[in-house]
Amino acid sequence: MNNEILFPADAGRRSFLVQAGAGAGMLAAGAVLANQAAAAPQAQAPTRAASSKPGRAAGAFWPDGIRLVVSISMQFEAGGQPPKGTDSPFPKVDFPPEVPSDPAANTWFAYGYREGIPRMLDLWDRHGVKVTSHMIGEAVQRHPQLAREIVARGHEAAAHGPRWSSQYAMSRKEERGFLLAARDMVETVTGQRPQGYNCNWLRRGPNTLSLLQELGYQYHIDDLSRDEPFIEQVNGHDFVVVPYSLRNNDIQLVEGRNYSPDAFLAQITREFDQLYEEAGRRRRMMSLSAHDRISGTPQMVRVWDAFLAYACRHPGVAFLRKDEIAAFALRSPDTVRETETI
Repeated sequence: MNNEILFPADAGRRSFLVQAGAGAGMLAAGAVLANQAAAAPQAQAPTRAASSKPGRAAGAFWPDGIRLVVSISMQFEAGGQPPKGTDSPFPKVDFPPEVPSDPAANTWFAYGYREGIPRMLDLWDRHGVKVTSHMIGEAVQRHPQLAREIVARGHEAAAHGPRWSSQYAMSRKEERGFLLAARDMVETVTGQRPQGYNCNWLRRGPNTLSLLQELGYQYHIDDLSRDEPFIEQVNGHDFVVVPYSLRNNDIQLVEGRNYSPDAFLAQITREFDQLYEEAGRRRRMMSLSAHDRISGTPQMVRVWDAFLAYACRHPGVAFLRKDEIAAFALRSPDTVRETETI
């Protein structure tokens, strides 16, 4: 069965959020943010780091006057899920062998490519934000037009495994083939070779980092230990960690803990405020995660819209792709270097 979804080349879909955002029907939490933002300095924030030099003018820890970097992960997973309902919101069912997959769960995942990612792509465009999309290889192969559109709109294609598997339990040889497949499946469809990697639920094995380094990856995100990028030695060479977060993760909070959209908005706003304050003294990065089938829902896109508008009102806030963050971390003499093994 061909699940590829084709989208028109015109700007019709992009106009959806522009028109919707002009309406007065924002969430109540959006109104709260608007009141908070009124007190914030009104300035146009940069969205990309353009300089190749790691300047520290006026105490900055990022280039080009950036005070705080915001890093958004957009997970492209729909179509690469296990066949019988794993990681879906439905109660577990022991399907007989003759039932090949869970049709209810499949529709939940299908929302991610039919509605979720297209809606989020328009949102990112509206705010001039670039994100990193962690792509499951099988999802990319099933929906190549959408994968190519993500890259065409200026976002980063990163690897997320060819499928959901217990990577941590693989032999070195098996995992090497797994990582090669993850890289090649994304590159073949999008034309962009992944520089970064994300394991399923961050569960890497003893050989994962070594293999990533050998295969030419520049960074990974399977680490929760800092609020800034850092460098560790892998195979005797520098390898960047661009930390992930479960605190600002829609699948952890909205799907896992049943947060309302308003509660999610309040949480990520408080996180932003604290990191923005700290960023006057040290390098700070805020990590957020948006999954195709969760953050791509209408109510959650309204939340993201309110948050992005709020963050962009603060001077020196930049939304950077993770490959940009990793490249800067490698150049900067101020980047933290970790020697401990976690």
